[in-house]
Amino acid sequence: MPNLKNLRREIRESHLADDAQLLSRLREGAQFPAPMRARAVERAVGYVKAIRASASPGLMEVFLAQYGLSTDEGVALMCLAEALLRVPDSPTVDALIEDKIAPSEWNRHLGRSSSSLVNASTWALMLTGKVLREDAQGLAATLKGALKRVGEPVIRAAVGRAMKEMGRQFVLGQDMEEAIRRGESAARKGFTFSYDMLGEAAMTAADAVRNFEAYRASIEALGPHCSSADIRENPGISIKLSAIHPRYEEPQRARVLSELVPRVRELALMAARRNMGLNIDAEEAERLELSLDVIETVLETQDLAGWDGFGIVVQAYSKRAPAVIDWLHELAQRHDRRLMVRLVKGAYWDSEIKAAQVKGLPGFPVFQRKQATDVSYLACAQKLLRAKERLYPQFATHNAHTVASILEMEPDHRAFEFQRLHGMGEALHDLVLEQEGTRCRIYAPVGTHRDLLAYLVRRLLENGANSSFVNQIVSKEVEAEEICADPFLALDAFAGPDNPAIRPPGQVFEPARGNSHGFDLHDPGCLARIEAARAPFLARTWEAGPLTVHPPRGGATEAVENPADPADAPGQVRLASAEDVERALEAACAWDAPASERASVLQRAAALYEK
Repeated sequence: MPNLKNLRREIRESHLADDAQLLSRLREGAQFPAPMRARAVERAVGYVKAIRASASPGLMEVFLAQYGLSTDEGVALMCLAEALLRVPDSPTVDALIEDKIAPSEWNRHLGRSSSSLVNASTWALMLTGKVLREDAQGLAATLKGALKRVGEPVIRAAVGRAMKEMGRQFVLGQDMEEAIRRGESAARKGFTFSYDMLGEAAMTAADAVRNFEAYRASIEALGPHCSSADIRENPGISIKLSAIHPRYEEPQRARVLSELVPRVRELALMAARRNMGLNIDAEEAERLELSLDVIETVLETQDLAGWDGFGIVVQAYSKRAPAVIDWLHELAQRHDRRLMVRLVKGAYWDSEIKAAQVKGLPGFPVFQRKQATDVSYLACAQKLLRAKERLYPQFATHNAHTVASILEMEPDHRAFEFQRLHGMGEALHDLVLEQEGTRCRIYAPVGTHRDLLAYLVRRLLENGANSSFVNQIVSKEVEAEEICADPFLALDAFAGPDNPAIRPPGQVFEPARGNSHGFDLHDPGCLARIEAARAPFLARTWEAGPLTVHPPRGGATEAVENPADPADAPGQVRLASAEDVERALEAACAWDAPASERASVLQRAAALYEK
């Protein structure tokens, strides 16, 4: 049986692994025979057809079907939503609205949606665009200018209200009391809730304290609603580690473990006393290693023994996801606990790809194709179901094929639960709850409109793409069989799992030049290699001086101090004298070489610096 240390090594080795090799191992370890996959496709197609025939899809599905990110108008609305809530003044709001609304062809979408609300919004956007355009002439231009000046405050208020209304589709309440009240109708149907306090990473200690107190207050407010002896039937709460510590990053490991762990432990103990689930949300890939250390340390708390509500979110688009699940299983066995594991596909894909390119890493921490993420999700789901005695599977998905595949894998539909975001996937989860008798939970953000921005943009980016199931579910232009296609077969249809549209980090600037090789300063293994390489040099005492054509005479000598460690004295430096400077200037001459030779020398110099 592998121990925790070996499993952590496997996690690190998977971080930037080759997509093809990792997917090959995943498929070898999973058991998805062709008949099972065919049944899953058939079941999923049935769900989609039933939703299209009789159910009322959510407003967001209808909206994205008409204004996905494949349309100019959808991109304009996306930009507007992203910027509007942080614009400081009315003139800037007006300019922003004019910039995004006026140029678009809204009439192309008029009357094409199944939702009267979306059609009415399209009509309003079309009229607003006409008012804001500046291509009229003569008297018409004068009248239009007057109408524009009178109408700007009205347009501004209407667009602001529209953004807030969009926010209501995603946020259950501005505080916990409102959220609980608004969730009562879904609770009567049999849904449970996992509440998430809106807000991004803490930038200051004051932010962290405020967020920590908000989590404490939320657990207190939810306590009276945890009335079942079965923790799976009670509401839960999700917390972001970055929200309760301002320096939640690998270089601050010692400080994080001494300051953040007690806060997480306190919240976990509060939840345990109320028989409530508490999930640690997944964040950026660079935070994963540190989060596992926090989780392991908190689970060593003896007072948490017997509580099965400690939860962890695992992102299937991460190449480390299967190894993380194995590690969690071993951790649960070691502490004789049952852990909750929420499996998600992941919401930071675009930023993870770009971060790897900017850093010049050897590879990507996430799969390059959506189909590969879908395959990874199903393989991870099977791992969780095999370990269900120690890991309670929570499958967060809005995808009918994913739902159908999980139902085919596990005949006991009460052994796990499905989860969806508030405001999305209602029709599918209503259907599954009624027909299959599964447990279903709603992930419900709580917070003010001021805190909505980052969450809203992430949701729109995640679900606005052409390939998103949420985008396609109500689109009559996409056949049910197409959106429920077997991801294994879809992945095999490509030449390989690498996406030619995505440049590897080392090739971002080709053919002009190569990218510099970066170091992942959030990877403990990389940091250890850097420290090992530095060790021989740190033990030496150094002397530095001018490097000139003629041997320098040298001036005064000064001791060099390490600003990060006052006790460290690396050595001394001899400064150039005035005579050294004069002789250097006299010897200086233009670098008279062809551009190609100069470029070659600079490239060699860059390679030597990198080495």
